[in-house]
Amino acid sequence: MINPTFQYPVFGPEIQCPHCRQTIPALTLTDTYLCPRHGAFESDPKTKELLHIQSGRHWRLWKDQWYRQHTHPDGIRFEIHEALDRLYTQGYRATKIIIARRYQELIYAYLERNSAWRNGEDSQTPKLYGLPVEFSPDPSEEPCWEVINFDLDKEPGAPVRYPYFRLFE
Repeated sequence: MINPTFQYPVFGPEIQCPHCRQTIPALTLTDTYLCPRHGAFESDPKTKELLHIQSGRHWRLWKDQWYRQHTHPDGIRFEIHEALDRLYTQGYRATKIIIARRYQELIYAYLERNSAWRNGEDSQTPKLYGLPVEFSPDPSEEPCWEVINFDLDKEPGAPVRYPYFRLFE
């Protein structure tokens, strides 16, 4: 008799689609999940990543939530911009952006900074969309940073000036 757990991909018999969050089934005896709206997602049991076949986008799971793994700076910048917009509509303002250390090289050229910061002097923190940016601790210290992309420190209230419109400067 075959163990039923071996009939399904690494994430089990069903998952939430990373795009629409609809529950989608696994195709038995494959490593694939099929969303009626977004097509096939292939899981990799070694890397624990989900690959959207049509777009080539990679996703990883942390605490029942899918996080896209970015390879281009515009992807991570757009995701941060969307999160800032959501905060604003919920009545919060962001006070700081913490970005996963693995994106430091990718996003470096897009950070607002003065010349002192470029020369290695830490007189002013780099910024993105007018907000201070820090990079995450090492994933060996906090494993969530191996998967999640960023976090926003927030407080109640609207931004003093809404700086997030400068998406692709």
